[in-house]
Amino acid sequence: MENFFKLKEHNTDVKTEVIAGATTFLSMVYILAVNPSILSAAGMDPAAVFTATAVSAAFGSILMAILANYPVALASGMGLNAYFAFSVCIPLAQAGIQDPWKIALAAVLVEGIVFVMLSFFNFREKLVNDVPANLKYGITSGIGLFIAIIGFKGAGIVIADPATLVGLGDVGSPQFVLAIVGLLIIAVLSHFKVKGSVLLGILATWILGMFAQASGWYIIDPEMGAFSLYPSLSGSFLPAAPNLFAFDFSWVGAHILEFAVIVFSFLFVDLFDTVGTLIGVASKADLLDENGELPNAKGALLSDAFATIAGACLGTSTVTSYVESTAGVAEGGRTGLTAVTSGVLFIVALFFAPIFLAIPGFATAPALIYVGLLMISSLKNMNFTDDIADTVGGFLALVAMPFTYSIANGIMFGILSWVILKVFTGRTKDIPTVMWISFGLFLLRFWTLITGITL
Repeated sequence: MENFFKLKEHNTDVKTEVIAGATTFLSMVYILAVNPSILSAAGMDPAAVFTATAVSAAFGSILMAILANYPVALASGMGLNAYFAFSVCIPLAQAGIQDPWKIALAAVLVEGIVFVMLSFFNFREKLVNDVPANLKYGITSGIGLFIAIIGFKGAGIVIADPATLVGLGDVGSPQFVLAIVGLLIIAVLSHFKVKGSVLLGILATWILGMFAQASGWYIIDPEMGAFSLYPSLSGSFLPAAPNLFAFDFSWVGAHILEFAVIVFSFLFVDLFDTVGTLIGVASKADLLDENGELPNAKGALLSDAFATIAGACLGTSTVTSYVESTAGVAEGGRTGLTAVTSGVLFIVALFFAPIFLAIPGFATAPALIYVGLLMISSLKNMNFTDDIADTVGGFLALVAMPFTYSIANGIMFGILSWVILKVFTGRTKDIPTVMWISFGLFLLRFWTLITGITL
């Protein structure tokens, strides 16, 4: 173990690494409750998604240890799972497509393959570096708002209103009240740096919900989506079978451009998520070299790419590096043994599916809202004074996502406006090749939306 992970070289030991890995796991295990809840909105079986989420997280985390020896755990990414369900699957379902999640899984598979190629040729970092900073921050913040709205909607805090588009839900409902209480619990626990604060907030909200059901405040009404909050422990604790290789490429042939936009949007979001997380975690762990660069970046990026492919084959959305890994780093994690520990614990969690799957939507809503808060904090890094293209592009990327309920639309409006304003302000030479390619793709997409022509 010493020879493989180089523990002494990193001034750590087995005990420290195991504790750090357990801390990272507790900080991100909420994804086992949240991901099935989100992807079930796409028509997927929550039990199958749970298994896919746990196995792909274990695979990706252990692969990170093998290929890069970094204390970084992986799992299905927040924001990417929301894009999968609400920006891809639901619109396809509304268009009459059966099992649209199979098309989305095909897009995730293609994205993973593209990532592998980009990682091998060191082109991935160039893509990230060439995208304007304001667009990066605007996209990240927009995803945060989008995730928060999903959480508000899931708890009935925000509802549809024919007069104002959105309105305030039933303030007296247990779902509304308990979701707000859960968010405050997470906030307090996070303030005091309690390990696993998000998971504890979810569990506390769920437990309070069970008390509400026992008192008669929470009323079971399956037609309204209100099911019993008590977990059923009478069934099997063995993991459900995942949706293996459930890809549908038949739709792709007649909708090449639309499929390309889906893949590109997955790619775009995952690029910033992965590289930003790796740099952030490595910086906190003092793993960057004297030039501030990430040693063995290729191994880390390949781990992320192969984990995404594995996740698609198992039946879950894009797998990516988790910023919650910084919690393990704060506990002393410095090597891949931390990631291995997190991966093993995800395997153990497989046998607690009935508990995780019994957690209701209003109990996971506080986690979505809080993660949205963390992501929108990127807004403070945006520059609204120097360049009008950066200002408008970042702003449109930020607001279009929640207001059009689509991550892809936010990216589209941000990139189109950025390039157009660069051209009209006489700064065409400042537009990198990757932005011209992105502009062309989204311009075609915009044209098809206007004309209704399918490519």
